[in-house]
Amino acid sequence: MKTEIKHQWIYEQSPYEVWKYLTQSELIALWLMPNNFEAVVGHEFEFRTNPIPSLELSGIFYCKVLEIVPFKKLTYSWKGGPVYGITTLDTIVEWTLEEQGNGTILNLKHSGFKGENYDILMGMTDGWLKNIQKMLDHIN
Repeated sequence: MKTEIKHQWIYEQSPYEVWKYLTQSELIALWLMPNNFEAVVGHEFEFRTNPIPSLELSGIFYCKVLEIVPFKKLTYSWKGGPVYGITTLDTIVEWTLEEQGNGTILNLKHSGFKGENYDILMGMTDGWLKNIQKMLDHIN
């Protein structure tokens, strides 16, 4: 069974420009969700969206910054559930950036999905593609 999402995009912008859209709260909100992200290892933050009852998700995702290598790698936990204190989704999001000429290769690996998360995995596979398109629209 599939337990992770992997995507790759190529940007004309430098890793510095792409990095801003992964690490600045107000820019993340433009393409993903409202949040209180700070690019500090150990910082706990939330992404907020409307509840998704069909997937038993409250719409609040509890995250923690796990690793930062400026302009190259960002890793954070991504947890959620039907209500506060009950975690049915416990995953890791890892972004890596590779300089390519004047542009950037951006890789996403979202891992740790379990069998009971299959519907969430399928929804988020498509969701990441749609949200990254929003980032592309803003960054260009």
